[in-house]
Amino acid sequence: MLDTKIKSQLQTHFSAISHPVQLVINLDESKKSIELNQLATELSELNPLISLSTTQLSERRSPMLSVLGPRSEINFAGVPMGHEFTSLILAILHTGGHDSKIDPEQIAQIQSLENELNFEIYISLSCQTCPGVVQALNSMAAINPNIKATMIDGALFQDEVQQRNILSVPAVYLNGQPFSQGAISLTDILSKVDSSSAEKTVAKLNEKDQYDVLIVGAGPAGAAAAVYSARKGLKTALVAEKFGGQVTETLGIENFLSVKATQGPQLVAQLEEHVRDYDVDLITHQKAQSLRSDNGFTLDLESGAQLTAKSVVVATGARWREMNVPGEKEYRGHGVAYCPHCDGPLFKGKRVAVIGGGNSGIEAAIDLANITDHVTVLEFAEQLRADAVLIKKARSLGNITIITQAQTTEVLGDGNKVTGLTYLDRATQQVQHVELAGIFVQIGLLPNTDWLKDTLTLSPQGEVITDKHGATSMAGVFAAGDVTDTPYKQIIIAIGSGATASLGAFDYLIRHDENTTEFAA
Repeated sequence: MLDTKIKSQLQTHFSAISHPVQLVINLDESKKSIELNQLATELSELNPLISLSTTQLSERRSPMLSVLGPRSEINFAGVPMGHEFTSLILAILHTGGHDSKIDPEQIAQIQSLENELNFEIYISLSCQTCPGVVQALNSMAAINPNIKATMIDGALFQDEVQQRNILSVPAVYLNGQPFSQGAISLTDILSKVDSSSAEKTVAKLNEKDQYDVLIVGAGPAGAAAAVYSARKGLKTALVAEKFGGQVTETLGIENFLSVKATQGPQLVAQLEEHVRDYDVDLITHQKAQSLRSDNGFTLDLESGAQLTAKSVVVATGARWREMNVPGEKEYRGHGVAYCPHCDGPLFKGKRVAVIGGGNSGIEAAIDLANITDHVTVLEFAEQLRADAVLIKKARSLGNITIITQAQTTEVLGDGNKVTGLTYLDRATQQVQHVELAGIFVQIGLLPNTDWLKDTLTLSPQGEVITDKHGATSMAGVFAAGDVTDTPYKQIIIAIGSGATASLGAFDYLIRHDENTTEFAA
């Protein structure tokens, strides 16, 4: 299962293990049990401190691999390959005593939790968001014996998925009750299980001194701006809900010069590593609420905290555009989805629709056609907007139906999950009905500028208008990336505009702040 190169790399990583780790696999007669047994056997052979035993307990999920320490338990229900293979390796390392990269204050907070917390995380192996949630909860389980974490492959344990009506991943349950759905950070998890966490975070942020450059948003544009600012010797901070932005949900990247092919999570990890090489105050899990100009700038965060700076770079990117039809919000996560790579496996053998006939929509339809029973593509315009090669591929597949001039009018459901949709045939003006289990919305992006509508000049599309220096309508505030009115939304363009905005901010500070000239020396 594991090739020689991977085994050699893992053997090096496992040399950091300092105390015994026990792998226990609960098996049945399935093919997946055979795969899990092989995987666990190969891992146990890489270090003498890793032992292996098997069971056949009917009261436990099978196949399931448990990583056990003296006082810790981390479980993987299914075969943790794909994006979750790293989660397994980290679980073994942390159980074996290798230090995690969690902030010491958060470690102390995890250790102080006294209640029994049993987390179950439903995932799909193709989901790029899921590993972050799994690894956060696994880290908590490795630190505190009161905490247990179990990853569950939703595609393999379909009975549980249907019983709990899970139609979007990651879906987290705590002590048998719904806890969260979608991406959630360790900080947010701790905020939910420790009532004092949020107050401590706000107090800590309010104590921070004024920055030279405050960058809002941590996608490619924000990362580039942070590196360029720090290299100028400016006191720099980067604040965002999460690092990476939309790139974390991008499966394949083949047009980033000097890198022939990569995936979103890998590129995000490299960007974050690059940022952390510099003196940048990285503040995540915080969302901007408003920006005020008063002796510099004050950024109000939704948490209640405030940050101040002499200049600001807005790089908040964009989010998935919604259909804004009845039923969409009610059934989000219960059949309405926006990430086919994440949630597609949960609709195996079912009928689904893709809304949108651009590149993202047709690519989604092709991917889903390999998993689902049938895909219906609904495009508002008279013709598909995707590249010809994608359209040709989609039309060649027997289980994809393409309908143009179709305006989705309503998402239908039974109160728990999606059962279908209605659309207006714009050619005949007749309303049509399609029975299905899932709807994947792929109709483009909206700039994240709601918090700036009364502050900066925006385009009719809600994008921040900038000049060639990245400057906005407010002196001292710059913008970069997909949040701006740049006509082309590409990763490499976002990185370039981030550098431009940062240099623009530096130039502004030289001319307007008497203390900045010392950094230019």
